[in-house]
Amino acid sequence: MASDDAVRATNDDAANCKRYAVEKKYWSDPYIAMLTPRSSSKHAPEISRGYYARVTAMRSMLQKFIKITGGECQIVNLGAGFDTNYWLLKDIELSAKAFVEVDFPTVTAKKVFHIKKHASLLEKIAGEDGDIQLSKSEIHATDYHLVECNLRNLNELKAKLHDCHIELALPTLFIAECVLVYIDVSSVNEILKWIAESFTTALFINYEQVNMTDRFGQVMIENLKSRDCYLSGVDACASLDSQKERFTSQGWEGADGMDMAMVYNCLPQADVHRIEKIEFMDEKELLEQLLKHYCFVWGWKDPNNIGLAALDLT
Repeated sequence: MASDDAVRATNDDAANCKRYAVEKKYWSDPYIAMLTPRSSSKHAPEISRGYYARVTAMRSMLQKFIKITGGECQIVNLGAGFDTNYWLLKDIELSAKAFVEVDFPTVTAKKVFHIKKHASLLEKIAGEDGDIQLSKSEIHATDYHLVECNLRNLNELKAKLHDCHIELALPTLFIAECVLVYIDVSSVNEILKWIAESFTTALFINYEQVNMTDRFGQVMIENLKSRDCYLSGVDACASLDSQKERFTSQGWEGADGMDMAMVYNCLPQADVHRIEKIEFMDEKELLEQLLKHYCFVWGWKDPNNIGLAALDLT
């Protein structure tokens, strides 16, 4: 099992990488700097380009889901860390009826601290009615909830979502970014099966490692082990097929996916050309290898045919 402290540290790493890339103008995000301090570390161009692809693709899928449901939907971000999408969506006048962020209590406590410190974060959560409940590690407002939870405990997750008044009949998007890989496969399967059985209409977007059985993948695993990060769920990351099968085997209607090299080629190419001019990159093969070892995979359950099966990153 991965050390929880080591897993929590991956959130800080991701937030630092995002802030660095935003300051280099790979994409715009005025909120990331409010949630994570500036780091003195420099990041290689392939890291920033990888994050650009990840962030751009996730934003695209989020916006498509909200538009297809007309905002009559819910979003649950599992292992949300310092994600800023709630505020970014508000800025473009897109929002769900409920936006729930779930993470370890030490992570949510840090996020609560930063949100309370910045009026521009707090005001958007409070909304016009100003109805907001704050504790040391949780926030509950009209359409935003930040809750502490250990995702290895399904009953705890169920209770937390119940506290957020999540409606099982409302189309619900679940997001996990580099989260499931730290949880044993049987526990992940329990979560996926429960969602498929409980929610009438659901979409689950998972971003994490793939093609982990080759040499490059094994080096990644060893590097993470050296930081006390053990990938308990890596067996599901052998291929795109194994990633998709984790959904279809647990009762989901269908699943699809792309490795990040495919995603990178599907992004708006004019913007890709723009970001490729930001920093010179000597080893393009390294970027290609890196992108081929991460993926977006999404599973859907859509009995009312609202269009979830047709959602993609193209």
